[in-house]
Amino acid sequence: MPEDKPLRSDAKRNRDALVTAARELFEERGLDAPLKDIAARAGVAIGTLYNRFPTRDDLIAAAVADRVEAGTVIAEQALALSDPWESFTVLVERICALQASDRILGELALRGPPSDALARAREHGHALMRRIITRAQEAGALRPDWTLEDIAFITWSHSSVVAATASVAPDLWRRNLALIMDGLRAKAAHPLPVPALTEDQLTRAMRG
Repeated sequence: MPEDKPLRSDAKRNRDALVTAARELFEERGLDAPLKDIAARAGVAIGTLYNRFPTRDDLIAAAVADRVEAGTVIAEQALALSDPWESFTVLVERICALQASDRILGELALRGPPSDALARAREHGHALMRRIITRAQEAGALRPDWTLEDIAFITWSHSSVVAATASVAPDLWRRNLALIMDGLRAKAAHPLPVPALTEDQLTRAMRG
């Protein structure tokens, strides 16, 4: 299959302007910001936006690509730590800190990956996270019945706490997270009443 041709300089300039404008307006108004306003801020016609990004999800995926990469870097750094429990807690805390500082990620946590392409881009980071979780469980530090899909409970709760308290106590999410993390220690575990979500169930839940 032939490689994609490089974009012409004007086409690349338009694409970069659209991605920048999308990031700005998604931060200001959320992921449902009008596409016509994004095109206007980028200084291009709405038709140019649709030529480059046929759907809103395509534009969201381009706007958050750097965030996905940042999450992968966090997982790589956490995995490099020698202590299994520290590795796990650093992973979760840094992901939550990233999410707390970024409205786009907060909304994305509640609605799931906007495209199959973005979901595939997350796969490497998720593979690293599974290794961190398995290592913490094998060390007897993390409760054995916890799964990567259970991290949705943390991100959903975290998004709600950040949204409710950011203007009055911007660091309060750290207290909420500390309470959650203590409950994940193996020594605090009690049998859970229902099984964890499967990966497919989690995807369907996040897409509504």
